[in-house]
Amino acid sequence: HRGVSALGKFNKNNKNQKSVNKKKPESRIIKSAPVEPEIKIVSIKDSISVRELGEKAKIPVKELIKVLIKDGQMVSINEEISFEIAEKLLEGYNIIAEYEEEEKQEDVFKMAFLNDSPKIGDEIYRAPVVVIMGHVDHGKTSLLDAIKNSKIQATEAGGITQHIGAYQVPAGDKLITFLDTPGHEAFTAMRMRGAQVTDIAVLVVAADDGVMPQTIEAINHAKAADVEIIVAINKMDKPSANPERVKQELTEYGLIAESWGGNTICVEVSALNRVGINSLLEMINLVAEVKELKANPNARAEGTVVEAMLHKNKGSVITLLVKQGTLKVGDPVVIGSMYGKIRAMVDYKGDRIKIAFPSTPVEVLGISGIPMAGDYFYVADNEKQARQLAESVEANDRRQLIKNTHNKVSLDDLFTQIQMGAIVDLNVIIKADVQGSSEALKTSLIKLSNDNVRIKVVHSGVGSVTETDVMLASTTGAIVIGFNTKVENQARLMADNENVDIKLYKVIYDAIDDISLAMKGMLAPEYEEVPIGRAEVRKIFKSSNIGNIAGSYVLEGKISRDSSVRLVRNKKTIYDGPISELKRFKDDVKEVSAGYECGISLIKHNDIEEGDILEVYIMKEKPLI
Repeated sequence: HRGVSALGKFNKNNKNQKSVNKKKPESRIIKSAPVEPEIKIVSIKDSISVRELGEKAKIPVKELIKVLIKDGQMVSINEEISFEIAEKLLEGYNIIAEYEEEEKQEDVFKMAFLNDSPKIGDEIYRAPVVVIMGHVDHGKTSLLDAIKNSKIQATEAGGITQHIGAYQVPAGDKLITFLDTPGHEAFTAMRMRGAQVTDIAVLVVAADDGVMPQTIEAINHAKAADVEIIVAINKMDKPSANPERVKQELTEYGLIAESWGGNTICVEVSALNRVGINSLLEMINLVAEVKELKANPNARAEGTVVEAMLHKNKGSVITLLVKQGTLKVGDPVVIGSMYGKIRAMVDYKGDRIKIAFPSTPVEVLGISGIPMAGDYFYVADNEKQARQLAESVEANDRRQLIKNTHNKVSLDDLFTQIQMGAIVDLNVIIKADVQGSSEALKTSLIKLSNDNVRIKVVHSGVGSVTETDVMLASTTGAIVIGFNTKVENQARLMADNENVDIKLYKVIYDAIDDISLAMKGMLAPEYEEVPIGRAEVRKIFKSSNIGNIAGSYVLEGKISRDSSVRLVRNKKTIYDGPISELKRFKDDVKEVSAGYECGISLIKHNDIEEGDILEVYIMKEKPLI
């Protein structure tokens, strides 16, 4: 470091001065270079606030601000400055700035639980964790339905699984844990996450359809997660079923069936007729035995968040999959920046339980917030340790967020900025009904980034859009996207005041399309026709300046000067356009209410007859719901 080398050079020169310049006055030596300089070293991360820098370096903050302003840096007391600026600033005070690496979440937990490696002798057999993967409509949920002998498919909107679920199914004298992953193309991230926490992937391929794009994705994700693949060739009940063609297509992706001399287990099943289900479960148990899946129930409990959602009565409801150890009610748990003590646990049957062994999925209550699906959880020694670890992670996240803060941009002016040649950072805040949907939308939006627009998700969470979200959006210049959720009244008012763009969607692809269209400059608001009144023409007045004037009686609603009108005669539209003039007697008026008479003239249209009906309407921007 140049500061350290400068210090060494200084000390060396100082020794020479003592030996060579002995006859020089002592005062002159002190003026030119102190004999024992006090060199400070201050640790700084990527960025630091001026206030925090002043406190660390023990320099008055006002003095630092003055120096920065003289150098052309207009900053406030709480504003963040980069490491390079801080380093240059401290050089003038004979202080060395030392770079401090950002502490990662996993490093925080690894350091805290460093000495908790499980003992090999204490390990016992654990149930295999199986994920059902494959192309949409190939029968993944139907197969799981047949395995569980339940009707979860009937409860899913449109027959497509939207959220991950975890279940345990008895197979002989053993249990198998299943993760049900979504089949929708946009939910690739959720499907990938499902493969990463599992031991075995059951790849469902329709016997009458063969390998499809999502089948290939599923194969790649399973291979990347290094899990064993079992192929379930479904829909064998169909006359067009051709399992040999499926096996042929699978060979292109490195999956060679056992019957063809390979090592990939292929089981022919019919989820509809519940045929081949027992054979599939037997193969899963066989693969699990070969893999020798074991876990230590006496170790510190840890595992993965499968799903997280906000319940209006229960608060945060989180599905955890225990990987190691035994999870108990009352355990203090830390999940990323969230922590809490487990108040209650519910198993896959909906029964309350007090302990959960490895490979057991459970729903828990008592965590302080909504963690990210896929986050790792640990049982801490006590609540104090859990809180400290969570706060450490949260502080790191906050620093990263402030560092990535940019100016505001909305969808409406996005293309304008692109045309001006600016590389736009489009910050997005996502709020969804469940964490899985939030993560899927996040992944899909980030993929839209290109050379002109960088899409950054500064925050994603579960629940309605709150004032906190709007405040964060205002600070970071983000737009807020709500998926299957609503906006709180106070949040909407604040959004209007702060000019924060909020968009609500029910379908994930509508959000993706809107962002994509905005990037191409094609986004335009949708309008809908809103009727506001009806009037009947009772007399025609002729004017040399204006043309024909319809003396009308307002039957219902009101007639507004700024509205549009449709002239209807014998159920046929004669004219559809804006109103030219609206009068009460000889006076121009803005609107006329029901029960009153008025005069209406139309733009360049004189074909008006007594008895015609005037349907008045306005065009209102269609809200995204």
